[in-house]
Amino acid sequence: MSKLSTIGVIGLGKMGRGMANSIQRAGLSVIGLDAYAPAREACAADGLRVTDSLAELAGLADAIVLSLPNSDIVRALLEGPEGLIALARPGTILIDTTTADPKTMQALIPALREAGVRFVDAPVSGGPAGAAKGTLTMFIGAAAEDLEAATPVLAALGEKRFHIGEAGAGYIAKLVNNLLVASHLLTASEAFRIAEAAGVRTEQLLESINAGSGRSGVTLYNYPSRILNQGFDSGFTMQLMRKDVRLAQSLMRESGLDLPVSRTVGAIWQGSDKELADQEDFNRIVTIDTNQRQAH
Repeated sequence: MSKLSTIGVIGLGKMGRGMANSIQRAGLSVIGLDAYAPAREACAADGLRVTDSLAELAGLADAIVLSLPNSDIVRALLEGPEGLIALARPGTILIDTTTADPKTMQALIPALREAGVRFVDAPVSGGPAGAAKGTLTMFIGAAAEDLEAATPVLAALGEKRFHIGEAGAGYIAKLVNNLLVASHLLTASEAFRIAEAAGVRTEQLLESINAGSGRSGVTLYNYPSRILNQGFDSGFTMQLMRKDVRLAQSLMRESGLDLPVSRTVGAIWQGSDKELADQEDFNRIVTIDTNQRQAH
């Protein structure tokens, strides 16, 4: 497809709405779809064209961006006689920004190719604010020619775009990224708890940590912007991070690995559902008590 004109966006929640607005701001026409009527109405109020018909969107769109909660929803959208694989025009570029199960999605790639649909997996980091500003970080898996064709849309969405490898590689990269974030939140919270117990407050410690080799994205950004100020307002939920950690654990096992640190991180996150509800901000993981005293 030589020129992209109309871009479909499926999934108009916190991320998808921002993406749709960023794409339109870049000079491309947008048509959005969401099963939830209030989400469509909010986007319509932004001046975006919306529809509740997948067939209408597929018939108009040169490229389609998916922003959905998980790979099961993506698969349900794609498969079947009324699914997107059947409805999309040959040459359509499908860009999936979902943090998805690589195994599930890679199994769908042959059917997409057979239908003539070009595929780019591009999970994102940066939250709703990054989506709204068009400053997301993107982990991209795609054939080189498909990546080139999708670049006008990707450039509208992401300031930092990394081509990891062939289709499916972006999903793997994003899971590794989120496993690191999940791990860093736990290790930082425990390190700061040690300091607090020894008489040094986190506020006293953080600037020096961020100037030293112990810093991470969690200490540089999450702690000052989301945690110490008690904001807990990232827009990314415990439910979503638990899902991503679970997928990373599955990837570990499927790769024939049993890594103790990653296994422990997974156990803590999955066990946190007893203390933190699904819709709580994921940064609240630092509030759970991981201290275990051995009985003597």
